[in-house]
Amino acid sequence: MRVVEIHESFGLDHLRVTERPDLRPESLLPGQILLRMKAASLNYRDLLTVQGLYNPKQPLPLIPCSDGCGEVVALGEGVGRVQVGDRVAPIFSQGWIGGEPTRERMRSTLGGPLDGTLQEYLVVDAAGVVKAPESLSDEEVACLPCAAVTAWSALVTDGGVTAGDTVLVLGTGGVSIFALQIAQLLGARTIVTSSSDDKLARAKELGAWRGINYRANPEWGKEVARLTGGRGADLVVEVGGAGTLEQSLRAVRMGGTIALIGVLSGVAGDFQVTRVLMNRVRIQGILVGDRDRFEALNRAIEVGGLRPVVDRTFPLEDTREALEALSRGEHFGKIAIRIP
Repeated sequence: MRVVEIHESFGLDHLRVTERPDLRPESLLPGQILLRMKAASLNYRDLLTVQGLYNPKQPLPLIPCSDGCGEVVALGEGVGRVQVGDRVAPIFSQGWIGGEPTRERMRSTLGGPLDGTLQEYLVVDAAGVVKAPESLSDEEVACLPCAAVTAWSALVTDGGVTAGDTVLVLGTGGVSIFALQIAQLLGARTIVTSSSDDKLARAKELGAWRGINYRANPEWGKEVARLTGGRGADLVVEVGGAGTLEQSLRAVRMGGTIALIGVLSGVAGDFQVTRVLMNRVRIQGILVGDRDRFEALNRAIEVGGLRPVVDRTFPLEDTREALEALSRGEHFGKIAIRIP
């Protein structure tokens, strides 16, 4: 079977399409299932993994990418959660079914340390998948496991966003666009930041209440306060990290929450701790989510009619080009990989 793997050492130059032995139904252990993968999608974590920046000690070769959609083609003994022919999405952390994350559970993540979804066939435990929403295409389903579940955790499970709240979303990548769409389902109003007026216009087409160009207005935290009549945002979806946290602290309301998700602008920096203390701000780290959250998200997708925004789709053999497109940050929503 064909796979994409980081072969000898890290870097896009060492990413290649190669052959591995076929995975056969008779080799399945009790509780396992065999998936024929149909699509995958890219997260920033995948790019960092390929570059060797996410976990430099990761053993190679490795099949990258944590997110995908596949069809069940064989069942191991004792499997009852799914049937042959079901369309499913593997969960990000195969051992995190519910409850709190633990170090042991987070050692079972796809795309490192476990082989990921950029392969024609994949063996996982039946407990480690969720059934795909029938309303979505294969590529759309493949966008859900990390980005959509992360946004769901930030707004719903950990954020407690309700109708009438104001949500500030940084950027227009995968997590951010899902956060915008989920906020719409919840009846919240959303402010979106971007360096592109065209992307801000597209965000407004998806229902964003206001848009702020952070290049034209680098003090965007103050602008959020102004737009909200001095109150600030109830929740900030913070994907930038150290480089944007100071402005997020200016933007969030007293007693509000910053959902800390990404590190696109760096992992270390200075900010005023007094803004957290004096304004009673909660900074909540978000680490994707468990299977229970994923299934709750899928129920909301079916009821609310949410459709993931897929910016571009690449064939499996062009995975390197897809990762390069991700690194340029020109996409709006998600980048998908089609696995024929």
